[in-house]
Amino acid sequence: MFDQNDQAAMTDLDQNEPVVRQRTLKSSINCTGVGLHSGEKISMTMKPAPVNTGVVFHRTDINGKGAVIPARFDRVVDTRLCSVLGNEDGVTVGTVEHVMAALAGCGIDNVEIELNGAEVPIMDGSSEPFVFLIECAGIVEQDAPRRVIRVLKRVEVSYGSGHVAISPADTQIIDIEIDFDSQVVNRQEMSLKVVNGAFRKELAKARTFGFLHEVEALWEAGLAKGGSLDNAIVVGHEGVMNEDGLRFDDEFVRHKALDAIGDLYLAGAPLIGRFEGVCSGHAANNKLVRALLADESAWEWGVLRGDAVNDAVDGGLEAERVAAAV
Repeated sequence: MFDQNDQAAMTDLDQNEPVVRQRTLKSSINCTGVGLHSGEKISMTMKPAPVNTGVVFHRTDINGKGAVIPARFDRVVDTRLCSVLGNEDGVTVGTVEHVMAALAGCGIDNVEIELNGAEVPIMDGSSEPFVFLIECAGIVEQDAPRRVIRVLKRVEVSYGSGHVAISPADTQIIDIEIDFDSQVVNRQEMSLKVVNGAFRKELAKARTFGFLHEVEALWEAGLAKGGSLDNAIVVGHEGVMNEDGLRFDDEFVRHKALDAIGDLYLAGAPLIGRFEGVCSGHAANNKLVRALLADESAWEWGVLRGDAVNDAVDGGLEAERVAAAV
């Protein structure tokens, strides 16, 4: 059975080997933005948290214990437009994938995220603003080894037209392929080892995207009230409608990789393995994490040790020279 606090795999550590430690923020930091679907102004504060806390959302507009929602795969209650988390009291937090990706990319294990609304603010539609906040707050190591989930055998699932899989690897690798009936997007693919500052340099700035006819349909349905060209790439009949164009030639597939990293971090710890996604999305990503962790022979707890540092150290782009789970 999956237990986020299971320490069994970390009791036999070689004290002569450097161990990557858990990390949290040095200080609290706040931002304000708009909710993509509600259109409401939302304030968010990221705060330091003790070891083994994980990522926890706290709705400050809700009273009592029902305001707390752990950022876990088994708390995902909706994946139609974004990843939405919920608890037993019916309290939800939506659009968590971009901040989760930023936390994963910056190697943050423990943090409390306070929100005065039901969505993480969309900001510019990427993870870059959240990475910037983390860098401004600073990062501190904690007195406990960083827990990781090492994939032991291949697990694959399909959902609709999407197909996803995860298999053993020495570090986290993201393979993504998308194929849209659009001359602007068309077929794109990429493969990325999430090391050497790769998330910060290659993925963090990639924005969410949509097609004009889809956006108009969402507006008519009373959704995406906060969506605009300031926080999403919109593809119209004649091409990209954003005045400044794309940040990467293949920004679309890069954002899908960013989403996958955020969704995978809902496992409760970094997944050490190769993720493969073909026309995948939040639903398929969550279904894969559930399938992996339901099979006790497919994974095990581990730690990162050796000559290794995390993807972003004190806001910099330090190299992750070795990231093997042992």
